[in-house]
Amino acid sequence: MEAMPCQNQRLGPRPQDEPPAAATATASGGSRLIRFAEPSEDSGCPSPDSSSSSSNGVVAAGPIPAGEGGAPAIGPQLKLLPMNDQLRELQTIIRDKKSSRGDFVFSADRLIRLVVEEGLNQLPYTECTVTTPTGHKYEGVRFEKGNCGVSIMRSGEAMEQGLRDCCRSIRIGKILIQSDEETQRAKVYYAKFPPDIYRRKVLLMYPILSTGNTVIEAVKVLVEHGVQPSVIILLSLFSTPHGAKSIIQEFPEITILTTEVHPVAPTHFGQKYFGTD
Repeated sequence: MEAMPCQNQRLGPRPQDEPPAAATATASGGSRLIRFAEPSEDSGCPSPDSSSSSSNGVVAAGPIPAGEGGAPAIGPQLKLLPMNDQLRELQTIIRDKKSSRGDFVFSADRLIRLVVEEGLNQLPYTECTVTTPTGHKYEGVRFEKGNCGVSIMRSGEAMEQGLRDCCRSIRIGKILIQSDEETQRAKVYYAKFPPDIYRRKVLLMYPILSTGNTVIEAVKVLVEHGVQPSVIILLSLFSTPHGAKSIIQEFPEITILTTEVHPVAPTHFGQKYFGTD
């Protein structure tokens, strides 16, 4: 019986139709890494007032030219979800000081889910064939095992449920980092990871990237536990140009996935989400 093709196996063209650099194979040669769609010539970071949208999947924001507020150029390691009206509304509700906490949390959870889903879409998979209840063969994909999440407490914990809703059995580690009252430098107070995290791909969760210092310290801890920056995908909701650039300068191999790059980040996120504002 003829096999049924999987219609949406990946973003963009299949590996045989794209340059070698667009797909990454593991040492076994049997798996591929879904990559972000390549940006068009006129693509880049949408401006704060932009209403443009994209139907080609996640946009690689690279490099973002300097703009208002002296925003620095940012490399292709920074990935943006394509802007659309739904995404814009969620961002607006989260930024609006008049939003009730119920509306805020509801919108934040929706935005978190969108980011988590796209983060999972960047993990390696292998092709497989299954049999449907009608007896047809279906050519699909199956994600590889060996992934985990790590949340940076406390605001990163807001993203844990979104990840668990998509991956019921995924293991999640935690890092607690706070600024020293005297030096104002980020300091690690607690870290707990799966014992084999050095063999896993890591979805690092932190919703707001302001200075980037907290994430930099968190990545350093992961590196100390044997995790390579190249297997870390940082999931965030909002980022400043400075925060994203600081992280990429420190760890050029890391991938950052976010919905917006803007000089002003909603730093009230954690307090309002957990009701301590």
